Formats: sequence, structure tokens, C-alpha cells
Amino acid sequence: MQRFREGIHIRTMKAKRKVEEISKEDIQAFLKKNAFVLFTVGSVVVGIVLGFALRPYKMTYREVKYFSFPGELLMRMLQMLVLPLLISSLVTGMAALDSKASGKMGMRAVIYYMTTTFIAVFIGIIIVLIIHPGKGSKEEFGKQQTIEQVSPADAFLDLIRNMFPPNLVQACTQQFKTKYGKRTVHVTVTVNDTVFNSTNGTQEVMEITREEVIPVQGQVNGVNALGLVVFSMCFGLIIGNMKEQGQLLRDFFDSLNEAIMRLVAIIMWYAPVGILFLIAGKIVEMDDLTQMGGQLGMYTITVIIGLLIHGVLILPTLYFVITRQNPFIFIAGLLQALVTALGTSSSSATLPVTFKCLEENNRIDKRITRFVLPVGATINMDGTALYEALAAIFIAQVNNMEMNFGQIITISITATAASIGAAGIPQAGLVTMVIVLTSVGLPTDDITLIIAVDWFLDRLRTTTNVLGDSIGAGIVEFLSRHELRSKDVEMGNSVLEEKERKKPYKLISQDSDFENDKRAHSESNM
Repeated sequence: MQRFREGIHIRTMKAKRKVEEISKEDIQAFLKKNAFVLFTVGSVVVGIVLGFALRPYKMTYREVKYFSFPGELLMRMLQMLVLPLLISSLVTGMAALDSKASGKMGMRAVIYYMTTTFIAVFIGIIIVLIIHPGKGSKEEFGKQQTIEQVSPADAFLDLIRNMFPPNLVQACTQQFKTKYGKRTVHVTVTVNDTVFNSTNGTQEVMEITREEVIPVQGQVNGVNALGLVVFSMCFGLIIGNMKEQGQLLRDFFDSLNEAIMRLVAIIMWYAPVGILFLIAGKIVEMDDLTQMGGQLGMYTITVIIGLLIHGVLILPTLYFVITRQNPFIFIAGLLQALVTALGTSSSSATLPVTFKCLEENNRIDKRITRFVLPVGATINMDGTALYEALAAIFIAQVNNMEMNFGQIITISITATAASIGAAGIPQAGLVTMVIVLTSVGLPTDDITLIIAVDWFLDRLRTTTNVLGDSIGAGIVEFLSRHELRSKDVEMGNSVLEEKERKKPYKLISQDSDFENDKRAHSESNM
């Protein structure tokens, strides 16, 4: 007991001494180092206060749009950088690794993505079954809208089709999406009259016309991130295997990546202003919270609890168990990326900021971030998977439908698949919700019941998605440290070999140098 007290006393004295030693210069250095984070967090607080302060003025839709304009500019700036950053980072990341190292790294990343997504879905299902937010009458909700129907089979095929875009330029602006058209089918039926009349064996030909819904090719606006990721990964691997021949392309994409990151550094100064107006504009625009029903309120709380359990407990625990490092120090370095995700509600738009946080604050190897982050922002959607599973069971509860074990398993599998198909754009989760609901025969029009709170929950699940991607990068780097070190050694050796190989080309100059030295030596002897 005495030792324990002494230990506490010594630590207290050390802490006191440290506090006393803090100078004005130390405070200035801290503020300078963390200026971005402090400005960004401050902008969120100011945005919330400003939003609620302006709500009593009942601004028109046009006025709200004008007010949110600085936030819209930030979204446009970040989205402008996503495409070149996605391609250049993946190409350089894959080119810097050989196929064996990238294969191992890719396998680790995929295992991490699948594990965390399944855990997220499981948490969502357990939480919604325990809390049961759908208790009560469906009449509590307002008027419903109709939602476009989507076949799960077509949605799955669209996912695969988008992985292989026929036109790369088109993939930068559009995605493939199956649409539905109607076709008139004429069926000729021969009716044998002998069945009705045994004396006269006459035959009558009848023509029946019916309409059938058929899938037709269609396009929707939005970057086909999945197709560009697949192409960039393959392209990067090929360049990496081309050695000297691919060096020129490798240098080009390296320079492009560096230029984009410098542009990100400039945009970061504007980010706090943009986030402030994005959040304030959304708060001014939202419906009156007092009119929200008890079921919807409970649903919102349930989603928040599920996302908190996944983001604050599961992901940090996973990081600590694998790396044996403090996860909250790692998360502190990501603060700016998480706040940007909260403001923009798009994991793709947050990608440039996530790169900056991981590479500069958390010192994650660029070869890891360039490979893991673009893929993660495209296919790793923990928050979306949790939300979709939870929302599907909530809609079943509202309709007084009991879900059996088989249906719950179906929801978990389709929620995982649908979250991969959800592009990193705002409210894409609502579109993929249709697939999850259709898979278990739930009414798809009921998605409109949760639209009132989706803008808010979308921001929270995007923040969870970005956190999941970033922690994945930290875990993959830790597990791949040996491959990265051996690659560094190989690179060092290959540079030396290259220098050795280039020496014979300098033979003429070497001989002339030798003769010059010899001449100089003989002159000095004379």
C-alpha cells in the first residue's frame, strides 16, 4: 500500500512539474500544430449553434440554398479531387508492390473488410431486436411515397457489370444501372372445341396480348468508383511488373498523386468554413423535430447506439488486439477526417482528407494508404451495413411482421452485399435498402418512413465508414510490416544494381579521366 501511494505521489509530482514547465512557446506550437483540427471541430459547434439560431426565421428553400452555398463549394472541391486521387493513389500503391506482396496485403484488407462488415450487421440486428423501436401503429407515420422497384438479381449483376466498365471516360461520370421497360407480348393459343362438343371437332385460334416488364440497359449519374478501382489496381500491378519500362508511368502517377495532395492541403484551409455552412444549412432545412413520432425517435436512438458500439468499442478493440497500440491516439490523428465525413456525409469526398490525416498525423506507409483507402472508401461500408440491417428489421416491426431465423440470415447477407454496392455518395444507402427489403418480401415503399431522419443518420454512418477504413489501414500496415521492410531492402539493392549496370556506359569518360589524371601526375613529376 505504501509503495502504491509513493508511486501515485511520484507521478503526481512529475505531472505537476510538466505543467509548470509548459511555456508560452509550447502552447503556441500546440495551437499551430493542431490548428486545422481545432478550426474544424469549432466549425461544427458554430454550425450547430448557427443552424438552431436561424430556425425561428422560417427561411424559404431558396434562401436556405443561398445560405448553404459555401458548404456546396467545399463538396464540389473535394469531389473534384476524388477521381484523380483515386486513380493515381491506387496505381502508385500497386506499382510500388510486387504481385506477391500486394496479394497478401489485399487478402488481409478483404478479410478485415468482411469481418468488420459482418460484425456491424450482427450488432445492428441484435440492437434492433433488443430495443424493438418499431412497436406501435403504422398510422403514426405520415403519407408514404412510392419507391422504384429493384430486382436483387439485377442489382447484383449491375455490381459485377460496373466492375468492368466498357468505357473508362464514361466510368468517370456514369454508372451502369438496370432500368425496367414494358413489352407487349402476343401469344397465340389454339383451343380444341372437341373438349366441349363431342360431335363437332373444330379448332379455334385465339390471340392473347399481355404486357411484361423487361430489364433494359440504363445509366445513372455518378462516378463508377468500383470500375475505376478494378482498372487502377490491374494497371498498377502491370506497371509494377514492367520494371524499367514502366518507370516513366510510375513517375507520372507519383507526381500526379503528390500534386493532388498539395491541392488538398490548400483546400483544407477552406474546409472549416464549408463544414460550418453545410451543417448549419442542414439544421435550418430539417423538419420540425417535435412532430417526429415516438417510433422514429426510438429508431434514431437505436441506430446511434449501434454505430457507437461499433465505432467506439469494436473497431478500437480490434485495433488494440492486433497491434497492441493505443487506438484512441490513432483515432485522435483522424479527427479532422471524421469531422469532414460528418459535414459532407460522403466517404469518397472525405478521401483526400483521410489520406492527409493517415500519412501526416499517423505516419502510415504511403504504399498502404494508397492501396487500402481507395478500395475501402468504395467497398467497406460498416456503418451502411449496420444501418441497412437495422432499418429492414425496423420496417418489419412497424408492419407487425415476425422475422424468422432464415429471414434474419438473408437480411444479414444482403445487407453486407448491398453495402459493398453502395457507392460512397450521400444517401446511397437508401437506394440499396430496396434490395435488402425485396430479399425478404418487405414493402419497399416503407423506406419513406425513415427518410425524415436519414440526412442525420447518413452523416453518422459515413463517419463510421471512414473510421473503419482508417483503422483497417493501420491494421493492414502492422500485419504487412515484414513485406514492406523486405521490399525496402529489395528496392535498395535494385538501386545499387542499377547503378552498377549503368557504369559500363561511362567507360569512355572513365578512361579519359584516368588519362587526364595520369597526364597531370606526369606534369607534376617534371
